[in-house]
Amino acid sequence: MQVSWTLCEAEEETITIWKMKIVLGIHPNALAYSMTTLGAGMMNSIFNFYYVKLFLNQYKISEIAFHQAQVVFMIWNAINDPLFGYIQDNSKLPCCSRRQFSILYGAPLYALAFLLPWFPWKHYQEGDWLSGLHLIVALCAFDGLLTFVLLAQCALFAEISSRHESRLQLIKYSQVASLVGSTSILFCGLISDNMENFTYFQGFTVLVAVLATACMCYTGMYSTSQYEQRESLMEDTSFGNDDRNLSWSSVISLTKQIMTERNFVLFVTMNFFQVFHLAFCNNFMMIFADNLIPKDVLSSFIRSVMYGAGFIFPQCLVLLSQNLLKKFGYYRIILFSFYLEVIAAAAMFAVGPEHYYFLAFYLTTNMVIVQASFSLFNLPLADIVDADLIKHKRRSPLSSMVFGTNALFTKPAQSLAPMLVVMILNQFGYEHLNNKVVQPDSSLFLGLHEAMFYLICLIPLGITIVQILTWTHFSIQNSHMLTTR
Repeated sequence: MQVSWTLCEAEEETITIWKMKIVLGIHPNALAYSMTTLGAGMMNSIFNFYYVKLFLNQYKISEIAFHQAQVVFMIWNAINDPLFGYIQDNSKLPCCSRRQFSILYGAPLYALAFLLPWFPWKHYQEGDWLSGLHLIVALCAFDGLLTFVLLAQCALFAEISSRHESRLQLIKYSQVASLVGSTSILFCGLISDNMENFTYFQGFTVLVAVLATACMCYTGMYSTSQYEQRESLMEDTSFGNDDRNLSWSSVISLTKQIMTERNFVLFVTMNFFQVFHLAFCNNFMMIFADNLIPKDVLSSFIRSVMYGAGFIFPQCLVLLSQNLLKKFGYYRIILFSFYLEVIAAAAMFAVGPEHYYFLAFYLTTNMVIVQASFSLFNLPLADIVDADLIKHKRRSPLSSMVFGTNALFTKPAQSLAPMLVVMILNQFGYEHLNNKVVQPDSSLFLGLHEAMFYLICLIPLGITIVQILTWTHFSIQNSHMLTTR
């Protein structure tokens, strides 16, 4: 009884404080949560957009080494998410068990890992084995720290509040932060002339790493979770039993419970193709645009704006759709985005590759729609966390385990996309495209450009058809209509 009274009293006091601060126009907890989005957005957009072109065109990595690195990365990428999810949900160490501390202590290491690819370990020769090792270390270190920090942030998303309106508020703040963070691509392109001035590029990445660390540390110091507040009070009154130290058999049992949920399986299937599509856009948009659109059609400045728009406009689109999300819910908005992608891909294929401005518009809008819909995926995952909590009557949600298990099956798509595309492109001579010693037959590039055009039309078309067929069976479709949860 005393514990219940203490919890209610503390919650009322907390709510009063938040209301006083919200009157001033800013929700402090949502602001603190979104600062990690800002920091991660600045680094992730640059990393994903430039690393493939850097290692292929500048470091001259061989196709075999590239595929080997992607295979190692795919394995590590799949393992580290459920591993860190288990650690964060069950560890007794505050740096792991507290979401804020995971972000606070992981942020500096995350930023250092971001800098790894941009500084070569020596002057690489074509096919140098060291460039392959460099790529393995860079990918695994960056994704490992990204997972540790962002998995904690994803758990915070589900645990800050279970109300749909509150989660939309977190989405809103997060998208504003992501909008600001995504401008790093625009400024990076302008400052480094789309990586032509590599010294300027390196200097800009160092600046981004410093700013990102400061942003994420703000989250670590000032964000709060309703479940952590309650657990802290339970510990202070010496009542709550420690059931976080689970055995591996318990972990396997919990994971099985998560994986056998129908909605979870449907979401993971749909999300796998979304991650594949997003990696396809991020890694190859610049390569496709540089090869399919002549230099005299789009200047370097216009291209920088175009690449920046691919990362900036998704956040604008999500912010503008806030009222639609409240009225129709994320399920229908995501489904509608799939229909748009199908129509756009079919239209581009019908028009053909000779209409360069239409092609530039298609490449940009396709990336915008894919990224914008992906930005909403925390909402269905949070609903899955809530459903799991209620169904199994858990004391606290298994947020990190749900998000981590989702990543176990979806993250490999980040490696499969570049592996598949590079393999196809090299069959048409892409690996010889920048060879200054031996100039291959120019007729070979006609086949290369045709292959690129088919890729940018047929891959989105095939992916979105599968997503539509999967997503229509997802049953949590009206969570936006529940005002109290």
